[in-house]
Amino acid sequence: MHPLLLLLALLLPVGAETEKIIGGHEAKPHSRPYMAFVQFLDKDNKKDSKKRCGGVLVHKDFVLTAAHCWGSSIKVTLGAHNIKEQEKTQQVIPVRRAIPHPDYSPKNYSNDIMLLLVRRPPCSSCPPGSRLPGQVCSVAGWGRISMDTLATTLQEVSLEVQTDWECRSIFRDYYIGATHICVGDPKKMKTGFKGDSGGPLVCNNMVQGIFSYGKNDGTPPGVFMKVSHFLPWIKRTIKVGPAETLSPNQHPHPQGLIVTLL
Repeated sequence: MHPLLLLLALLLPVGAETEKIIGGHEAKPHSRPYMAFVQFLDKDNKKDSKKRCGGVLVHKDFVLTAAHCWGSSIKVTLGAHNIKEQEKTQQVIPVRRAIPHPDYSPKNYSNDIMLLLVRRPPCSSCPPGSRLPGQVCSVAGWGRISMDTLATTLQEVSLEVQTDWECRSIFRDYYIGATHICVGDPKKMKTGFKGDSGGPLVCNNMVQGIFSYGKNDGTPPGVFMKVSHFLPWIKRTIKVGPAETLSPNQHPHPQGLIVTLL
């Protein structure tokens, strides 16, 4: 299938502190083959610090994640369940190019979405993504399972899409209905948090969102980038990415791009 047709099949239109699966449970090993484990070094700190995010394989050459997951020495691991073990299914792939959205702002996390150009990993089971408030979707990641404990195995949780008003009342001007999806029932202690940024929101087997940020105390709801809004940019980038014709000026990587919210 043509790469762009594949992407369109995966991504259908939908109507602060970041990252962690709270209130979830361990996923069935390798039940989400599209999940990508993203590691990088955050050089914003005085001492280099290894950070983690999630991502989703949307094309044989590209992983979609959050823009604030940018750093040096980015590596993507596919086929992982337990990241502390050397599983035979794991494939560690260096990132050839990190392409954050050109309008990403670390000040309010607007356009917090990024494509990672990788070295042609296999894509045997990339999933395809609904949008109405009340829709139950799933989120997965290797983020924290408590305030002090990072997961070693892939965790998953079912979350309910909320109205824009729910997030706007909490995050004020940070929340933009045109580009964001509000996810997670405030009455239930289930959400994503530290280490889960960039992971996909999957609704009816379709990727609808990319986890961006949430509340400082790790309670729901959380905010996801609305993937359908960014389809034109994703399609343009995937078209030119493998040819590596982009110059640094076209996709600048300023030192201040990454924020310390992981």
